[in-house]
Amino acid sequence: MGKIKVDTVTNLAGSGAPNIPDGVTIDGVALASVNKQEHYAQSAEPSSPANGAVWYDTDDDKAYVYVNSEFYELTYTNMTKNSGSRGVFGGGEGSVLDTMDYITIATTGNATDFGNLSVARRYLSGCSNNSRGVFAGGADASTTVYDTIDYITVSTPGNATDFGNLTQTTKQPAASSNGVRGVFGGGITSNASGITNKIDYITIATTGNASDFGDLSAARQSLAGGGNLTRALFAGGYTGSARVDTIDYITVSTTGNATDFGNLTVAKNSVGAVANSTRFLTAGGYATSSTNVIEYVTIANTGNGTDFGDLTITPCATTGGVTNETRGVFGAYADSGTGCAKSNIMDYITIASAGNATDFGDLTVARYNAGCLSGA
Repeated sequence: MGKIKVDTVTNLAGSGAPNIPDGVTIDGVALASVNKQEHYAQSAEPSSPANGAVWYDTDDDKAYVYVNSEFYELTYTNMTKNSGSRGVFGGGEGSVLDTMDYITIATTGNATDFGNLSVARRYLSGCSNNSRGVFAGGADASTTVYDTIDYITVSTPGNATDFGNLTQTTKQPAASSNGVRGVFGGGITSNASGITNKIDYITIATTGNASDFGDLSAARQSLAGGGNLTRALFAGGYTGSARVDTIDYITVSTTGNATDFGNLTVAKNSVGAVANSTRFLTAGGYATSSTNVIEYVTIANTGNGTDFGDLTITPCATTGGVTNETRGVFGAYADSGTGCAKSNIMDYITIASAGNATDFGDLTVARYNAGCLSGA
């Protein structure tokens, strides 16, 4: 078979591209139609799509592909996640508890008993890889601070199982995960002293002891943690002498020290947090007084917090929150309106839409200073 090599095609004048008003055909098919990918973004099904056409239904927020005279919905499964359809609240203070509750995040209502932690404790933190959840650290009502790490299978109610140990005993740390690693930052190593800047990490799928990850920018306790599949953020906290507005971040897949991200709107501690792939939200806590403010940052962009809305109550301690990527649920408050007493209230927000929180339902047991995690 012969070959023709053409370097340049111009019009007769040699001044530019040729104009072929009647078009060009290849094997009877107009060149303009060869390998053309049709795509539509509309509420109604396209009337005469070509085979392989893609249609985004703007009404139901779904995508379809046209194959042999029929549209098929396009779906995907993200195998690495740090959130899910179920939220679990573990331990806490009212009396010191080993109780775990769970909720279906997409559906408002009261929590259901999940099982029990291996050790009853408060001031613990939690994270997950969507399938397995881990609770780490904490303290009893006396002088004991724990290095305990427990784990659960989030989809299956039951008692927690020993996972391993943190590198040191720690209460009031913050936690986050990228769906593979869990990280635990800051906290206090005893009931009297020992505020730490240490960050530990584990591989959530593999039981064992934690390893050193690096350090926060400053030692602090009662801080909030959360992030996406790339970054973990640590916000607020108490240094032992002052509350801080600091937000640090790390890249979870790479060990090393935290980097400055920005600042909260005010310095505060005992803050709750939720995050999805885009936003990190903090809620409540204690500044110069109790606050019900929710604020957010965009995780991919360093910068300061922006007002989001308010919780339904003004808590003097907010433990944390759970998320299914769309909705965040905050719970396990101490309610300043009742003398900083334990509460069973849960609030929820839609993470993408700024606004005030709405009542979600109640935990099975009134508590605060619990650990929280999300999974499927």
